[in-house]
Amino acid sequence: MRRITAVLSMIAMCTIVLVSCKDKENHKNDTALEQGDHKHRPDGKHPDGDRKGPPHGGDRKGPPKGGSPEQTKTLEEIGGYNIGDVATDFSLKNVDGAMVSLASIKDAKGYIVTFTCNECPFAKLYEDRLIALHNTYAPQGYAVIAINPNSPENEKEGYAAMQARAKEKGFPFVYLVDEGQKIYPQYGAVRTPHVFVLDKDRKVQYIGAIDDNSKSPEDVKVKYVEDAIKALEAGKKPTITLTKAIGCPVKANRG
Repeated sequence: MRRITAVLSMIAMCTIVLVSCKDKENHKNDTALEQGDHKHRPDGKHPDGDRKGPPHGGDRKGPPKGGSPEQTKTLEEIGGYNIGDVATDFSLKNVDGAMVSLASIKDAKGYIVTFTCNECPFAKLYEDRLIALHNTYAPQGYAVIAINPNSPENEKEGYAAMQARAKEKGFPFVYLVDEGQKIYPQYGAVRTPHVFVLDKDRKVQYIGAIDDNSKSPEDVKVKYVEDAIKALEAGKKPTITLTKAIGCPVKANRG
């Protein structure tokens, strides 16, 4: 009798142990599933998504779109005129239909040859300063000769648009079209605006920017073109003969 009782007790104890182990295993599985629900969506993806890169509104790395407006090539790389070279004369059509050459400008003691255009924001920023330069120095023999080097494939840079822009701004200087885009490569103009100050013998005395602040005329500290003209007037060489042009790249014909 005692033996039967002992056997029944052992069976009962084994049953209890087995049930307890089964409950622990089920609890473990339930816990794992609960944790999984917090980490993953039903489709298996993390609830925060799998988007890579910085969050919306985060900092963007790298340079801004559009690149720098500053001239990057050297004169040697550009292949145009150097300081002291004699510029070849040209004959280009003005917005009034007349053909203009350097030789046709009477009583010239020098020339402010400026490659500019209609649409470049930097060219527009300098329009009033070019007008002031011409009004101040043309009577002294240093006229602004503005040339648009851009391809007329863009109608906003075409001859009709040039005429409209000259009228709108009241340009007191000639505004010539570089038909066939033959003149700007000779000079080595790569930006708009890009200025070449010539003396009376058409020798290049200064190449580069008009001044040292394209965005704010009130904050200009060095007036490169004006200083070059003052030096020539005094019978001297300009102290600064070369700076980097600031503006939009000249747009060549795609053909």
